[in-house]
Amino acid sequence: MELALFDLDNTLLSGDSDYEWAQFLIEQGVLERSEYEAKNAGFFRQYKEGSLDIHEFLEFQLAPLARYPREKLDEWHAEFMRTKIKPIIRAKGVELVRRHRRDKHLCAIVTSTNTFITAPIAREFGVEYLVATGLEVRDGMFTGKPSGTPCFREGKITCVEEWLADQGRIFASFTALWFYSDSRNDLPLLEYVTHPVVVDPDEVLLEVAVKRGWQIISLE
Repeated sequence: MELALFDLDNTLLSGDSDYEWAQFLIEQGVLERSEYEAKNAGFFRQYKEGSLDIHEFLEFQLAPLARYPREKLDEWHAEFMRTKIKPIIRAKGVELVRRHRRDKHLCAIVTSTNTFITAPIAREFGVEYLVATGLEVRDGMFTGKPSGTPCFREGKITCVEEWLADQGRIFASFTALWFYSDSRNDLPLLEYVTHPVVVDPDEVLLEVAVKRGWQIISLE
C-alpha cells in the first residue's frame, strides 16, 4: 500500500484557512478589527517567510474559540465554509485526491491549521483522515490551548507517526510515501517521504525542489 499526504493551505486550497478564519471573525464583528487585523496579517507574513513562532500564533488564533459555545462556533463555521472556503477549493486538488483514492492509497490531509477549522474541509475533499493541530477541550468547550504536538514543521512528522501508530502502522509499512506541499515550512516532511511533490511552491521551496530534482506541479 502507498501513503498519500496532502498539505491543505495554498496546496489543495488556493488560500490559507487559518488566515481566512480570523478574517471571517473580524468581518463578523466577533474580533475587533483594529486589534486583530494587523496581527493576523503579520502572522500570515511570518508563515510565508518561514519565521512563524507556532506557539505565539496558536495563542492568538485559538483564544477566540474559548469565548463561545461550540454551537455558536459551528454556526459560524458553516457560514465560513460557504463564503470563504468553498470558493478557494482547487478543482485540480479535488481530482488529485480522487486519483490517489482510486489507486487505493491511504490518504490524509496533514496541516498545521487546527482540527476545528479543518475537519469540515477534509470532509469536503472526501478525505477520511486528518492530521492537524489538536485542540484542548474541557467540559465540552475549547480552552484556547493546543493539545499535543503542533502539526508544524518537524511536528508534522511526529503527528503523522502518532496517527499511523494508532492504526498499528509505521512509515515503513508503505511501499511509497507521497507528500504534496507549497511551503518551505514543510521541508522536514518533504525530505522524509519517498515522493515529495511541490505544488505552486514559494521561492525557497522552488529552489530546493529544482536542486534536488523533486516533482513540481501546479494545481491552479
